[in-house]
Amino acid sequence: MKHYVIGDVHGHYETLMRLVDKLPKDAKLVFVGDLIDRGSQSAEVVKFVREGGYLCVKGNHEELMDSFGSVFAVFVEQNEPIRTHNIWYSNGGIATLKSYGLIKLEEGKPVLASDAKEKLAVFKDDIRWIRQLPLYIELDVEHASGKPVVVSHAPIATVWGLRHSDAMYKTFLEMALWNRREPDEDAKIFNIFGHTVTPYGAEVQPHYVNVDTGCYMARSGYGMLSAYCVETGEVVSVKS
Repeated sequence: MKHYVIGDVHGHYETLMRLVDKLPKDAKLVFVGDLIDRGSQSAEVVKFVREGGYLCVKGNHEELMDSFGSVFAVFVEQNEPIRTHNIWYSNGGIATLKSYGLIKLEEGKPVLASDAKEKLAVFKDDIRWIRQLPLYIELDVEHASGKPVVVSHAPIATVWGLRHSDAMYKTFLEMALWNRREPDEDAKIFNIFGHTVTPYGAEVQPHYVNVDTGCYMARSGYGMLSAYCVETGEVVSVKS
């Protein structure tokens, strides 16, 4: 069985299903995070990954859902007005809340759905799952580079040596979720990641692969979801 690392899905469940259909039936799926936000089917994507037991690292959008989604849940439970001005809502969080049936749009403005409390349990359970996602996964795979194969959301090769440092954990965390600097050629790991959209399809280099091909950016000329096969170097893509 071969490992296929799938780029940022961003709530595009139907596109993900078309990509999975193109992969071998026994493929081991690994996700680079950012399953959610921007697209209209985040809840469905999370359900697919959870129920399938697929490997997945935490992305910056999962971190935002954990932080701001937890606060949203408290507002709902305590019958407080929802506050729609924060970094998560303005970067796709509204679409995620809609996918869970927790809010609806009235005259372009998000308002709480009448049955939000009844639907909150699934949302909160998914947050608990998101909270325990790892920042990186080291795959048990022999790669042509001879280096350990490490999947993360953002590039972490430059801070790989900090992963076990208590003093530098916050730095490692920030880099794993938000970094956009490409790995150096002398990196100690073969790093597969997403986070930063690549303009011409997956970027495959001797020491790293960026597999974020802009699934949610069809209007900007990107609009593909891609998977990289660790064992063969093959890239499989579908248009969103």
